[in-house]
Amino acid sequence: MTQERENNLDKEIKDLQSLAENLVSYGRSLGAEEIEVAVATGREFSVNVRLQAIEDLTEANFRYLSMKIIKDKKVASASSSDLSLETLKDLMRKAVKRAELANKDEWAGLPTPTEPYPDPASLCLYDPEIACLEPRKKIELAFETEKIALADSRITNSHGASFGSSEGAYILANSHGFSGFYKATSCSLSLSLQAGDTDNRVEDGWFSSKRFFQELDPPEAIAKKAVERTTRLLKPQKIKTQSIPVIFEPSQTAWLLGFLFTCVAGTSIYHRASFLVDKLGEKIATSQITVIDDGLIPGKLGSRPFDSEGVPTRKTIVIDSGILRNYLCNTYAARKLNLSSTGNAEGGGIGPNNFYLVPGELSPEEIIASLDRGLILVKTIGHGLNPVTGDISRGAFGLWVEKGEILYPVSEITIAGNLGEILNQIELIGSDLKFETSVCGPTIKVAELTVAGE
Repeated sequence: MTQERENNLDKEIKDLQSLAENLVSYGRSLGAEEIEVAVATGREFSVNVRLQAIEDLTEANFRYLSMKIIKDKKVASASSSDLSLETLKDLMRKAVKRAELANKDEWAGLPTPTEPYPDPASLCLYDPEIACLEPRKKIELAFETEKIALADSRITNSHGASFGSSEGAYILANSHGFSGFYKATSCSLSLSLQAGDTDNRVEDGWFSSKRFFQELDPPEAIAKKAVERTTRLLKPQKIKTQSIPVIFEPSQTAWLLGFLFTCVAGTSIYHRASFLVDKLGEKIATSQITVIDDGLIPGKLGSRPFDSEGVPTRKTIVIDSGILRNYLCNTYAARKLNLSSTGNAEGGGIGPNNFYLVPGELSPEEIIASLDRGLILVKTIGHGLNPVTGDISRGAFGLWVEKGEILYPVSEITIAGNLGEILNQIELIGSDLKFETSVCGPTIKVAELTVAGE
């Protein structure tokens, strides 16, 4: 069954690649100067289980084609889930006419042909086991994960356990001679819980997300971690407003890096909507800080051989020992900034590949032991991020530490600071980097942040 399904997908990819190439030729015959045709095909599954009952279940095949047409620096686009040739040719004709009516954009255009992209097989993006997992098995995993957690008497409610999987392929062809594809899979298992009563209710959870099913954390590990993270927040205390050292758990480092990504994305730079505008070559962080975007790490969720414009992905050092070396760009942003694309095109914008903070050598336990008095940041809520200034203000939950020991949970606080200042105040970096998402980082210790409480 595994080989048969893989063979069927390979045949479908070949047919869709031929369709994309034919549409490019057809568009050229209509007078379009540059054409890009992208096709996504595959299958998705998701199940949500709450209190040992299925709340919703989805299994669906998907097929989607999009096209971009450029004529005289004027751009039009179209998309369809109906991939019949007649429908697509009609869309192409109309898109070419729309392009003629659009306004000129001097920066518009497809990327110039570049070096070949890496062999997708070398990136280990596709797991045939996921393609052949039975729905019953996926449902059982969600049920089992929640059941283990609910057996703990401290857990009073569940927001549910979920299993999701995706398998498919991305195909791209353009009028500059590019034609390529890659297959990819992913799967995830997650759990969200409540503990405590009406006057003392806390919530948290845990998840695992991988490209390969065998690498996914088992239900026991996810349930145990979700219970531990939830129950440690019980009976929180309030603290007074103060400036103190703050340790960021990996999930919190991840959102901090997500904010940094927004600030180094080419769109933010050419819109002059980032505090890092005109900062290339300048020191913006401590010398311990190296941040990388890398689309070529085998088996990781952000890896891919080429971006959504066909530009090969690569390893881009964004911050090198504290110095800002690169902005992350698609073709459009690169042209506006007089730079080169970094292989970060995603849809019509810019997205991360594997964007991460290079880990240090200390364990999380060693970092906590170094804290004489301060907070471990475990969860934040709200928005409160301003890329123009780098300012941060978010509601937060944490754990109070004195002399290296966790004493009690803390709630009803707000953390406030500035990303530029935080990057210059990171004292310690943990060794616990795990690629569970495309933006990730290890535990870090920041010398000082304002924590607003009572």
